Amino acid sequence: MKPWQTVERALAPDRTEMTLVRREDEWVVRYAGKVLMSTRQHASEEALASLAFERVPKAHDVLVGGMGLGYTARAALDRLPRDGRVVIAELTPELVEWNRRHVGSFARRPLDDPRVRVHLGDAVAHIYASTARYDAILLDIDNGPAAMVHAANERLYGERGIAACHNALRPGGVLAVWSSDPDPPYRKRLERGGFEAGSKAIAARGEHGGVRHVIFLGVRLEKNPALIVPRGPQKKRLPRGAVRGRR
Repeated sequence: MKPWQTVERALAPDRTEMTLVRREDEWVVRYAGKVLMSTRQHASEEALASLAFERVPKAHDVLVGGMGLGYTARAALDRLPRDGRVVIAELTPELVEWNRRHVGSFARRPLDDPRVRVHLGDAVAHIYASTARYDAILLDIDNGPAAMVHAANERLYGERGIAACHNALRPGGVLAVWSSDPDPPYRKRLERGGFEAGSKAIAARGEHGGVRHVIFLGVRLEKNPALIVPRGPQKKRLPRGAVRGRR
Protein backbone atom coordinates (compact mmCIF):
# COMPACT_ATOMS: atom_id res chain seq x y z
CA MET A 1 0.00 0.00 0.00
CA LYS A 2 1.27 3.45 -0.89
CA PRO A 3 2.29 5.81 1.94
CA TRP A 4 0.28 8.87 2.90
CA GLN A 5 1.27 12.07 1.12
CA THR A 6 0.92 15.42 2.90
CA VAL A 7 -0.67 17.91 0.52
CA GLU A 8 -1.38 20.95 2.76
CA ARG A 9 -0.70 22.15 6.29
CA ALA A 10 -2.50 24.75 8.41
CA LEU A 11 -2.99 25.85 12.00
CA ALA A 12 -6.39 25.54 13.61
CA PRO A 13 -7.59 28.54 15.64
CA ASP A 14 -6.22 26.88 18.79
CA ARG A 15 -2.79 26.67 17.05
CA THR A 16 -2.96 22.90 16.60
CA GLU A 17 -1.60 21.65 13.29
CA MET A 18 -4.06 20.39 10.71
CA THR A 19 -2.93 18.51 7.61
CA LEU A 20 -4.60 17.46 4.39
CA VAL A 21 -3.19 14.10 3.33
CA ARG A 22 -3.98 11.59 0.62
CA ARG A 23 -3.30 8.00 -0.27
CA GLU A 24 -4.40 6.96 -3.76
CA ASP A 25 -8.04 8.11 -4.00
CA GLU A 26 -8.62 8.64 -0.25
CA TRP A 27 -8.22 12.08 1.32
CA VAL A 28 -8.07 12.75 5.06
CA VAL A 29 -7.92 15.85 7.24
CA ARG A 30 -5.88 15.26 10.39
CA TYR A 31 -5.91 17.30 13.58
CA ALA A 32 -2.83 16.87 15.80
CA GLY A 33 -1.95 13.86 13.66
CA LYS A 34 -5.27 12.07 14.15
CA VAL A 35 -8.08 11.60 11.66
CA LEU A 36 -10.66 14.38 11.78
CA MET A 37 -12.56 13.62 8.56
CA SER A 38 -12.18 11.27 5.63
CA THR A 39 -13.58 10.78 2.14
CA ARG A 40 -14.08 7.11 3.06
CA GLN A 41 -16.49 7.78 5.91
CA HIS A 42 -19.12 10.43 5.47
CA ALA A 43 -22.55 8.78 5.79
CA SER A 44 -23.27 10.45 9.13
CA GLU A 45 -22.36 13.88 7.71
CA GLU A 46 -24.86 13.33 4.89
CA ALA A 47 -27.46 12.06 7.35
CA LEU A 48 -27.11 15.30 9.30
CA ALA A 49 -28.86 17.00 6.39
CA SER A 50 -31.12 14.22 5.12
CA LEU A 51 -32.66 13.56 8.54
CA ALA A 52 -33.22 17.27 9.09
CA PHE A 53 -35.04 17.61 5.76
CA GLU A 54 -37.30 14.73 6.70
CA ARG A 55 -38.57 17.01 9.48
CA VAL A 56 -38.66 20.21 7.40
CA PRO A 57 -38.92 19.12 3.74
CA LYS A 58 -39.70 22.68 2.61
CA ALA A 59 -36.66 24.22 4.30
CA HIS A 60 -35.46 27.29 2.42
CA ASP A 61 -32.70 28.79 4.56
CA VAL A 62 -30.12 26.43 6.06
CA LEU A 63 -27.06 27.01 8.23
CA VAL A 64 -24.27 24.43 8.10
CA GLY A 65 -21.90 24.80 11.04
CA GLY A 66 -18.53 23.42 9.90
CA MET A 67 -17.24 23.05 6.34
CA GLY A 68 -15.93 19.53 6.80
CA LEU A 69 -15.35 17.95 3.40
CA GLY A 70 -18.58 19.41 2.05
CA TYR A 71 -20.80 16.35 2.39
CA THR A 72 -23.37 17.96 4.72
CA ALA A 73 -23.66 21.03 2.51
CA ARG A 74 -24.08 18.88 -0.59
CA ALA A 75 -26.79 16.76 1.03
CA ALA A 76 -28.64 19.94 1.98
CA LEU A 77 -28.28 21.44 -1.51
CA ASP A 78 -29.69 18.28 -3.08
CA ARG A 79 -32.90 18.84 -1.11
CA LEU A 80 -33.08 22.63 -1.26
CA PRO A 81 -35.36 24.56 -3.67
CA ARG A 82 -33.79 26.55 -6.49
CA ASP A 83 -34.24 29.82 -4.63
CA GLY A 84 -33.04 28.41 -1.29
CA ARG A 85 -29.84 29.32 0.53
CA VAL A 86 -27.15 27.49 2.46
CA VAL A 87 -24.80 29.43 4.71
CA ILE A 88 -21.63 27.53 5.63
CA ALA A 89 -20.01 28.93 8.78
CA GLU A 90 -16.37 27.88 9.12
CA LEU A 91 -13.74 29.22 11.49
CA THR A 92 -10.72 27.74 9.67
CA PRO A 93 -10.37 29.34 6.20
CA GLU A 94 -7.94 26.67 5.00
CA LEU A 95 -10.69 24.05 5.15
CA VAL A 96 -12.69 26.14 2.71
CA GLU A 97 -9.70 26.57 0.42
CA TRP A 98 -8.84 22.88 0.54
CA ASN A 99 -12.38 22.12 -0.57
CA ARG A 100 -12.06 24.49 -3.50
CA ARG A 101 -8.60 23.33 -4.59
CA HIS A 102 -8.40 19.66 -3.69
CA VAL A 103 -11.42 17.73 -2.40
CA GLY A 104 -14.49 19.54 -3.71
CA SER A 105 -15.23 16.92 -6.36
CA PHE A 106 -15.99 14.24 -3.75
CA ALA A 107 -19.15 16.09 -2.69
CA ARG A 108 -19.80 17.47 -6.19
CA ARG A 109 -18.34 20.88 -5.48
CA PRO A 110 -20.87 22.43 -3.10
CA LEU A 111 -18.98 25.73 -3.01
CA ASP A 112 -19.64 26.22 -6.73
CA ASP A 113 -23.40 26.23 -6.15
CA PRO A 114 -24.80 29.80 -6.36
CA ARG A 115 -27.12 29.06 -3.43
CA VAL A 116 -24.10 28.78 -1.08
CA ARG A 117 -22.60 31.61 0.93
CA VAL A 118 -19.53 31.05 3.10
CA HIS A 119 -19.31 32.83 6.44
CA LEU A 120 -15.67 32.78 7.55
CA GLY A 121 -16.04 33.08 11.28
CA ASP A 122 -17.42 31.53 14.43
CA ALA A 123 -20.60 29.55 13.77
CA VAL A 124 -21.65 29.98 17.40
CA ALA A 125 -21.39 33.78 17.29
CA HIS A 126 -23.36 33.73 14.03
CA ILE A 127 -26.13 31.72 15.69
CA TYR A 128 -26.25 34.04 18.71
CA ALA A 129 -26.63 37.01 16.33
CA SER A 130 -29.51 35.43 14.35
CA THR A 131 -33.23 35.65 15.07
CA ALA A 132 -35.83 33.51 13.24
CA ARG A 133 -33.44 33.36 10.29
CA TYR A 134 -33.16 29.64 9.50
CA ASP A 135 -35.43 26.71 8.77
CA ALA A 136 -32.63 24.27 9.63
CA ILE A 137 -29.36 24.48 11.55
CA LEU A 138 -26.94 21.59 10.93
CA LEU A 139 -24.03 21.47 13.37
CA ASP A 140 -20.90 19.35 13.04
CA ILE A 141 -18.64 21.10 15.55
CA ASP A 142 -16.22 19.43 17.97
CA ASN A 143 -17.18 15.86 18.97
CA GLY A 144 -20.73 16.98 19.61
CA PRO A 145 -22.29 17.50 23.07
CA ALA A 146 -21.27 14.10 24.42
CA ALA A 147 -17.49 14.33 24.12
CA MET A 148 -16.41 17.93 23.79
CA VAL A 149 -12.70 18.45 23.28
CA HIS A 150 -12.93 22.20 23.89
CA ALA A 151 -14.62 23.49 27.03
CA ALA A 152 -15.64 26.66 25.16
CA ASN A 153 -18.14 24.61 23.20
CA GLU A 154 -20.36 24.50 26.26
CA ARG A 155 -21.71 27.83 24.97
CA LEU A 156 -23.14 25.89 22.02
CA TYR A 157 -24.37 22.69 23.65
CA GLY A 158 -25.35 24.05 27.06
CA GLU A 159 -28.67 25.69 27.91
CA ARG A 160 -27.68 29.11 26.57
CA GLY A 161 -26.49 27.61 23.31
CA ILE A 162 -29.73 25.67 22.91
CA ALA A 163 -31.65 28.88 23.59
CA ALA A 164 -29.61 30.65 20.91
CA CYS A 165 -30.37 27.90 18.38
CA HIS A 166 -34.05 28.05 19.28
CA ASN A 167 -34.01 31.80 18.76
CA ALA A 168 -32.19 31.51 15.40
CA LEU A 169 -34.76 29.06 14.01
CA ARG A 170 -38.18 29.83 12.64
CA PRO A 171 -41.14 28.06 14.28
CA GLY A 172 -41.14 24.45 13.16
CA GLY A 173 -37.47 24.64 12.16
CA VAL A 174 -35.05 21.85 13.00
CA LEU A 175 -31.74 21.69 14.82
CA ALA A 176 -29.57 18.72 13.77
CA VAL A 177 -26.38 17.98 15.70
CA TRP A 178 -23.61 15.48 14.89
CA SER A 179 -22.22 13.63 17.90
CA SER A 180 -19.56 10.97 18.34
CA ASP A 181 -21.55 9.31 21.14
CA PRO A 182 -25.04 9.11 22.66
CA ASP A 183 -25.85 11.78 25.24
CA PRO A 184 -29.26 11.46 26.97
CA PRO A 185 -28.68 14.62 29.08
CA TYR A 186 -28.30 16.69 25.90
CA ARG A 187 -31.58 15.36 24.57
CA LYS A 188 -33.25 16.35 27.84
CA ARG A 189 -31.73 19.84 27.57
CA LEU A 190 -33.21 20.12 24.07
CA GLU A 191 -36.64 19.21 25.41
CA ARG A 192 -36.37 21.72 28.26
CA GLY A 193 -35.23 24.31 25.73
CA GLY A 194 -38.37 24.14 23.61
CA PHE A 195 -37.58 21.34 21.14
CA GLU A 196 -39.30 18.11 20.29
CA ALA A 197 -36.14 16.01 20.48
CA GLY A 198 -34.94 12.65 19.23
CA SER A 199 -31.78 10.95 18.01
CA LYS A 200 -30.63 8.32 15.54
CA ALA A 201 -27.46 6.24 15.28
CA ILE A 202 -25.78 6.24 11.87
CA ALA A 203 -22.93 4.01 10.68
CA ALA A 204 -20.01 6.12 9.48
CA ARG A 205 -19.76 4.19 6.22
CA GLY A 206 -23.48 3.76 5.70
CA GLU A 207 -24.42 0.30 4.42
CA HIS A 208 -20.75 -0.70 4.71
CA GLY A 209 -20.85 -0.29 8.49
CA GLY A 210 -18.10 1.33 10.50
CA VAL A 211 -18.31 3.12 13.83
CA ARG A 212 -21.72 4.49 14.74
CA HIS A 213 -22.27 8.18 15.27
CA VAL A 214 -25.38 9.89 16.61
CA ILE A 215 -27.52 12.59 15.01
CA PHE A 216 -29.62 14.60 17.46
CA LEU A 217 -32.74 16.20 16.00
CA GLY A 218 -34.77 18.91 17.66
CA VAL A 219 -37.86 20.47 16.07
CA ARG A 220 -38.50 23.99 17.37
CA LEU A 221 -41.83 24.31 19.12
CA GLU A 222 -43.89 27.47 18.84
CA LYS A 223 -43.05 28.55 22.35
CA ASN A 224 -40.16 27.81 24.66
CA PRO A 225 -41.26 28.26 28.28
CA ALA A 226 -37.67 28.06 29.50
CA LEU A 227 -36.20 30.33 26.82
CA ILE A 228 -33.93 33.09 27.98
CA VAL A 229 -32.74 34.86 24.85
CA PRO A 230 -28.93 34.99 25.18
CA ARG A 231 -27.07 38.25 24.73
CA GLY A 232 -24.18 36.55 23.02
CA PRO A 233 -21.46 33.96 23.49
CA GLN A 234 -18.45 34.45 25.67
CA LYS A 235 -15.54 36.19 23.99
CA LYS A 236 -13.43 33.04 23.92
CA ARG A 237 -13.38 31.78 20.34
CA LEU A 238 -14.66 28.34 19.42
CA PRO A 239 -11.86 26.28 17.85
CA ARG A 240 -12.95 24.31 14.79
CA GLY A 241 -11.64 20.81 14.75
CA ALA A 242 -11.71 17.80 17.00
CA VAL A 243 -10.44 14.25 16.95
CA ARG A 244 -13.42 12.04 16.16
CA GLY A 245 -11.78 8.68 15.64
CA ARG A 246 -13.87 7.99 12.54
CA ARG A 247 -11.83 5.03 11.36
